Amino acid sequence: MSIRHGLLALLERGPRYGSQLRTEFESRTGSTWPLNVGQVYTTLGRLERDGMVEQGGEDGAGHTLYAITDSGRAELRSWFRTPVDRSSPPRDELAIKLAMAVGTPGVNIREVIQSQRHHTIQAMQDYTRLKAAALDPGPADRDEVAWLLVLEQLIFQTEAEARWLDHCESRLVRLAQLAASAAPAAPASPGTAAADSAEAAAPAVKAGPAT
Repeated sequence: MSIRHGLLALLERGPRYGSQLRTEFESRTGSTWPLNVGQVYTTLGRLERDGMVEQGGEDGAGHTLYAITDSGRAELRSWFRTPVDRSSPPRDELAIKLAMAVGTPGVNIREVIQSQRHHTIQAMQDYTRLKAAALDPGPADRDEVAWLLVLEQLIFQTEAEARWLDHCESRLVRLAQLAASAAPAAPASPGTAAADSAEAAAPAVKAGPAT
């Protein structure tokens, strides 16, 4: 998340002080990514150091105002024109968790997936209710439109995550079935040996219908 560019975008509307910027940032994004005043002033200090903002006096209450410079406007325009880089995606805790669970003894991956699916669907339902509330009677200003865009991104993201979890479960079940069918035939005398061999081949995935 680019806090610096978000602050520059807010300052393009006119001089602001730190806590005002925090309030407007959270209002624009529906507090999805909350900021603290320390983060705001640290970022403003760096922007001022880089010549992108400058202090522009005080308001009637004595708050120090910051204003965007020509250099800051050029940086902001460049940010809007440049696509977000996806070549180095951020670490995703869920993907890492499932990747680690595959090779960890004693972990039932389907239980991990089902638990996460329940949480993801609940989040998607919560976001959908918030969207319905935002659309009734409809967004009244730019901040509400911006919040609606953020909400819809969260809905699409959770929908995609739910589909991916379904795919993961189906793939793991297929791999378990392949491992069971490829297991060497066991002697006929111990009747449970074949089942034990299949279970050992895929200890973390319990056979069952794919969703």
